[in-house]
Amino acid sequence: MARRLSRAAARRIAVDAQGLNRPRRSVGPAALRQVINRLGVLQLDTVNVFERSHYLPFLSRLGPYDRALLDKLVHHDAQATKLGGYTEYMAHEASILPVADWPLWAWHRNRPERPSTQKWIAANEGLIAEVLSEFRAAGPMRIKDLEHPQNTPTAGGWWNKNDVYWAANMLLRRGDLVVVGRDRFERILAVADDVLPAAARVEVPQDEAIVELIRRASVAYGVATLDDLADYPRIHQKLAQPAVDSLVAQGELEPVEVDGWGREAWLAKGQRVPRSVTAAALLSPFDPLVWYRPRAERLFGFHYRISIYTPAEKREHGYYVLPVLVDDELVGRVDLKADRKAGVLRVQHAHIEPECAGRAEELAARVAPLLHEAAAWQGLDEVAFTGPGTWAPALSTAAAGR
Repeated sequence: MARRLSRAAARRIAVDAQGLNRPRRSVGPAALRQVINRLGVLQLDTVNVFERSHYLPFLSRLGPYDRALLDKLVHHDAQATKLGGYTEYMAHEASILPVADWPLWAWHRNRPERPSTQKWIAANEGLIAEVLSEFRAAGPMRIKDLEHPQNTPTAGGWWNKNDVYWAANMLLRRGDLVVVGRDRFERILAVADDVLPAAARVEVPQDEAIVELIRRASVAYGVATLDDLADYPRIHQKLAQPAVDSLVAQGELEPVEVDGWGREAWLAKGQRVPRSVTAAALLSPFDPLVWYRPRAERLFGFHYRISIYTPAEKREHGYYVLPVLVDDELVGRVDLKADRKAGVLRVQHAHIEPECAGRAEELAARVAPLLHEAAAWQGLDEVAFTGPGTWAPALSTAAAGR
């Protein structure tokens, strides 16, 4: 019979597997690499009302650190002319990943396009070839630096992308171009044949690649269902199931039953079941602990939708809403804005989960220091509570009395 786990045990496993149950230590490049290796990928997002998403998993797991170290590591610190140890691809979503993992995504680069995309490609084959030719001749550059005559702003400016932009992105999706870094958060692309090391040009067969990607997902999650595992690398469940079966046969996954889940689940090989976890963190909306919303609800009873895509009048918890983790619970959510001109971290909304309401002051004492750390990390002088929320009074009091 499959081992039985309580829902609380599954939560502790998940927090532990994500590296959130670790003592803080000094942060250097090695610590940053360890976080990336544990998570597998860093999801990117352009919103920086508080801070861009890919910086936040390190803050959650390591505490305040020098963001310039991460910029240097992933070549976001200056105009890049060669490939470092990391690149980007649609792994889960647009994400930073190690160059060494490039072969694992060959199946994705080789898969057929949707009919509508195939139609666009057929109509623009000449343009796609011309864009690739310019990259070959000029070397690494941003898309906006291409001198192609069609590379002009549209009526909506550069935000509305022209066909040159889409041609370059098609070349990136197919693997003809790779990301070597970013300049002011704009991708710098280069011809893959010019910059990829020989080891990265080897194509791992689809079946082998999917088994490895599902194995890594299982390690990152600790305990997971089929849909959890499939979502991590955004693989269809029909492709993920044979990989799970293979990993069970290899002893890499152990079938388990989790109370209340009502579906098959698996525990990753070597994953311990902690008796307790000690964690306190502000999480990115795109942190792997919460990025698959059905899992967040199943594990933590946490119904979460990022509000940046919600009309203002329909937002319940604010705009850029960060889940708050304390030990093995998601206890609340805060909407943060870094007001850099005023030197203030603005807590625009703060809500506690209803089941935690009776512990509002106790939990606020754990979370208020995180807000001050986040402010200092952003170079801000103070924390100000400027909006409503069920947790705002307790958090404001705790933050003022630190």
